[in-house]
Amino acid sequence: MRRRARRTALTALLLTAGATACLTGCQSGQDDTSSGDTTRSAASAESATSDEPASASPSAAASTPREPFTGLTGAQISERALKATTEARSLRMTGTVPDEESGGTIKIDIALDRRGDCAGTMGMNGQGEAELIKTGDTLYLKYDERFLRAQSKGEPQADTEALVSLLAGRWTKMSAGGADAKEMAGFCDLDKLLEDAGDGNDDTPTTVTRGKATTVDGTPAFTLHETDGSERNTVYVATEGKPYLLRFESGSKQEPGALSFTGYDEPVPAEPPSGDVLDLDGLDGMNT
Repeated sequence: MRRRARRTALTALLLTAGATACLTGCQSGQDDTSSGDTTRSAASAESATSDEPASASPSAAASTPREPFTGLTGAQISERALKATTEARSLRMTGTVPDEESGGTIKIDIALDRRGDCAGTMGMNGQGEAELIKTGDTLYLKYDERFLRAQSKGEPQADTEALVSLLAGRWTKMSAGGADAKEMAGFCDLDKLLEDAGDGNDDTPTTVTRGKATTVDGTPAFTLHETDGSERNTVYVATEGKPYLLRFESGSKQEPGALSFTGYDEPVPAEPPSGDVLDLDGLDGMNT
């Protein structure tokens, strides 16, 4: 059981890293400098040249909001978003990603930073939830009963009941460098995640085109459409402050999903759980 639960969580983090890397192909895309939409936004992260007609009066020009990222191509906007995002000290990812192993969907909500600390939750196919905290050299996990039972399908009933009795709703801990946690703990490292996101693949360039001004959960944003063959993904970039990646929506039928990115440079709430914590490294003979 420990190995199954670890693989499920690791798969979620791997897929999240892959989705974050959607920005990498954008660096080599080409498009024109014009937007296909005339939607305007009052918010802009760039000090752009005004695109108002020469005949507009000063008062009219001042009252008319500018389009975000005026004069930049989709590829140039994407480059700025990639730079800002990969320089972040911390961030939070929420959304759903496909699980290739099971064919299901993983729901994830996790914050992580460059120290390797992380905290959040994840669940699979709506079948329960697991909580995760990594701080320092220790990894903490807590599973609810639904999660344990779903992951134990096919196991002897007596083993499942024993496992649920031992672990359901109870915090556990193990060394982050141990065999059962090393890989997963490694993907709590934002340095690694953003390093992967910055490794572009120029052999398969993605065309990026400008979209329109919009908002993501109330935050002013600008859409980019990246086309790779028959797939057309949508990326949302912040237009206030740094041009962080705010949301990624997959256009792939084979790998659908969407992830939102918030909490940039905010502290990660990775505090060790209080109360009774079961030390799994101290248990001998547990092979569930």
